[in-house]
Amino acid sequence: MEPWHFLCSLLCALYLALTAKASALTISISPNERACFFADVDKAGEKIGFYFAVQSGGAFDIDWDIKDPNHKPLMEGNRERQGDYVFTANAVGEYSFCFENDMSTLTDKLIDFDIMVESEPRREPPAKPGQIAEHTSALEESVFRLNGMLMNINRMQKHHHTQERRGFSVVKSTQNRLFWYAFIESVAIIGMAVFQVYVLQTFFTKTGRRYKV
Repeated sequence: MEPWHFLCSLLCALYLALTAKASALTISISPNERACFFADVDKAGEKIGFYFAVQSGGAFDIDWDIKDPNHKPLMEGNRERQGDYVFTANAVGEYSFCFENDMSTLTDKLIDFDIMVESEPRREPPAKPGQIAEHTSALEESVFRLNGMLMNINRMQKHHHTQERRGFSVVKSTQNRLFWYAFIESVAIIGMAVFQVYVLQTFFTKTGRRYKV
């Protein structure tokens, strides 16, 4: 492997790392609340990635929409649990990503989401006639393959994390229901016992005289 191949691969990987702007956030949205987040696009043709997953709350669903800098709707969804979208930004400016929890009147929704703006690097033509047109070496191809594999692993981790959080939320909700069911059952049993004692005392009491059993 020639040294310039290795240097080219490192520069390419560094360029990809520097041209990708991403934000991973977790937010809790109250009932009837609308929360919006914004991402700036510096030039037309950049790729925008948007991922979200409802971690807990109600039926694990949320309403969402994406608008361009001219406030024109690009994408939207109703009562969706999670989504993973990539689209091309045709306009320069600020894109909005909004979540709305109108369908819920009591439950907060916990949401994990990522917003990524990425500029795709383009290869420059050969500087001299006769120079090899294809600069992609085996190491570069390996770097790109590893990048794709890491992205797939990241998606799988997000998916498993979401399933884990949802399972924990269901278990917690079930525990709360069991606790209140047991509490109400205990109160009912105690109340019934007190009522039975009162009825027995009243039944065995006659004209001011009390009979012992």
